Amino acid sequence: MATKVINKTLFLTYFYLFIYILLSSGVILYNKWVLSPKYFNFPLPITLTMIHMGFSGAVAFLLIRVLKVVSPVKMTFEIYVTCVVPISAFFASSLWFGNTAYLHISVAFIQMLKALMPVATFVVAIVCSTDKARCDVFLNMVLVSVGVVISSYGEIHFNVVGTLYQVTGIFAEALRLVLTQVLLQKKGLSLNPITSLYYIAPCSFVFLFVPWYLLEKPAMEVSQIQFNFWIFFSNALCALALNFSIFLVIGRTGAVTIRVAGVLKDWILIALSTVIFPESTITGLNITGYAIALCGVVMYNYIKVKDVRASQQPTEIIPERITKDWGFEKRSSDMYAPLNAGNNEGINGSSGYASDIESR
Repeated sequence: MATKVINKTLFLTYFYLFIYILLSSGVILYNKWVLSPKYFNFPLPITLTMIHMGFSGAVAFLLIRVLKVVSPVKMTFEIYVTCVVPISAFFASSLWFGNTAYLHISVAFIQMLKALMPVATFVVAIVCSTDKARCDVFLNMVLVSVGVVISSYGEIHFNVVGTLYQVTGIFAEALRLVLTQVLLQKKGLSLNPITSLYYIAPCSFVFLFVPWYLLEKPAMEVSQIQFNFWIFFSNALCALALNFSIFLVIGRTGAVTIRVAGVLKDWILIALSTVIFPESTITGLNITGYAIALCGVVMYNYIKVKDVRASQQPTEIIPERITKDWGFEKRSSDMYAPLNAGNNEGINGSSGYASDIESR
């Protein structure tokens, strides 16, 4: 009987991991297909991101206020203005820049650039005084940076504009992660993926409206843009499902398992992108550089997991229920990527709360 229960638990764990990898890869490839002028030809990344935010916020409102599946947290005006608003601003920026990068560079190269996420998080954390400079972590960051530089040098279709968009999005995501840790956790505010969407998605939508009005609205009036309801609905639905799958994975696995799944997802995504998008050519130098960067990422993950375990040894082990309830904060402080992502997967895809909420 006990063996059957264990087997069922293992099956569900691996099933949720499979769903996460499938949805995370699918959302990124789907976004690329929608935005690329060579395919669906909807070259309006801010508009696409606003569709995701509007849909996610509406579903979250339905679940919390109408169906009452989840209870809202005690959100004061002060906490909203001082915490949610700045986090939403950087979240919207990371999604905007990350999705815009799809117009200029390949999915494979974007995934390679995302290896810089721990470097960006480390730098921002030190600047914001939430982390201390350490020699072992610094050496890992150097290794990751060298790998990304080699990978960039080997990129056949290297595009400066696309690379700058992606790197800027990575640093915006790093700022969001650090702000989440500094602002929300110090306030003792616990947000799960649904309540996160409820508070952050509408605010991010408002922030995105300004650049949309200035940059994309004039283009929509001049050129004929095709709009297919079912394409955008299914795209937004996949992004929302990804965010929920992250919540399920966090509830059943540890940080090590999630990080390993993220690394596996990146390799699968790079391989799939070259098949689905033939223009995504990968060179030997690309792979060599990414492998070097990945070694640094794996070592960084090992150090962070070891630090977390060491900090928990003197104290009582945190109950599983609390771990699940703190899913949003856990991703923001402990799982730099590929989940929140930043990986622009956050509420959609990204990267983390997506990084991976978006293309994340």
